[in-house]
Amino acid sequence: MGTRHGIKSLHQDVLAAAERIRDHVRCTPFENSPSISELAGADVWLKLENQQYTGSFKIRGAMNKLLFLNANELERGVVAASTGNHGAAVAFGCQQLQIPGLIYVPENTSDAKLENMHNYLADIRFHGQDCVEAEAKARAVAKEKDMVYLSPYNDPAVVAGQGTAGVEMATQCDGLDALIVSVGGGGLIGGIAGYLKSVWPDLHVIGCSPENSPVMIRSLAAGQILDLESLPTLSDGTAGGVEPDAVTFPICQEVIDETVLVTEAEIREGVLSLIEKQHQLVEGAAGTAMAALMIKKEELQGQRVGLVVCGGNISIATLQEILCTFSD
Repeated sequence: MGTRHGIKSLHQDVLAAAERIRDHVRCTPFENSPSISELAGADVWLKLENQQYTGSFKIRGAMNKLLFLNANELERGVVAASTGNHGAAVAFGCQQLQIPGLIYVPENTSDAKLENMHNYLADIRFHGQDCVEAEAKARAVAKEKDMVYLSPYNDPAVVAGQGTAGVEMATQCDGLDALIVSVGGGGLIGGIAGYLKSVWPDLHVIGCSPENSPVMIRSLAAGQILDLESLPTLSDGTAGGVEPDAVTFPICQEVIDETVLVTEAEIREGVLSLIEKQHQLVEGAAGTAMAALMIKKEELQGQRVGLVVCGGNISIATLQEILCTFSD
């Protein structure tokens, strides 16, 4: 993917996706937060994807891919792998379009995310310890049953779908100095930043991940996709490996200007800040972005900063653990 050409073609794909999925997703708020702005010493705007259908941004990419399929492919159905949010999005899409779907999840998937998938009558199968193992199984089953494999990030149609949040942001705000997005497979940051950099070329994009699962960020530093082990993290939505041929890797190389790794304690604090200051129920991946904002607050003083609150699917048990940590 060539530098300027890459962003230019992504821009068109994202605009087409926005038109395609318009009737199936919610245009979520992108609003200035006085309380978070005061905390960070910057003009902070929050893109509230925790208010999206299924509780996360993932419906955008899943729906765009599903609407790309022909009648024959839709009839055969789809297979997906997920830590939860992508699975719920695919299940929601399958329910909307009335097509068959199978969802493979790692064995340690949180109860909240499993329940969210069950809400959309998902056919859930457990396999492996992380998304890479679940993905490998899902791909094998798709091949065996002649179904379509729907990747959580490694598909241009999915990346373009995630970027539609950026289309909304560009109409909801007249410009940003910096953008903070949490990074797993890179579909969200690739899509949003790829689109917004074509609109606001000087935008400074900060990608953040938990120290316990920094695969994409370490890969960017190494200049190649690494096969690294991930430890358990509150930011389960960004956890796991990156496929060797990930289409998101060159996009992330192009659009991410700076990376930040955050600790589990910082993620906890990030989740708590968004609950306490903004009254938004958020999951660990959104806490990761909030944590990155606080780490970078000195450099971001006085700037207008966009922060993507990517999801709100947090279990009661995890929430209790976070609240108890800070109640002492």
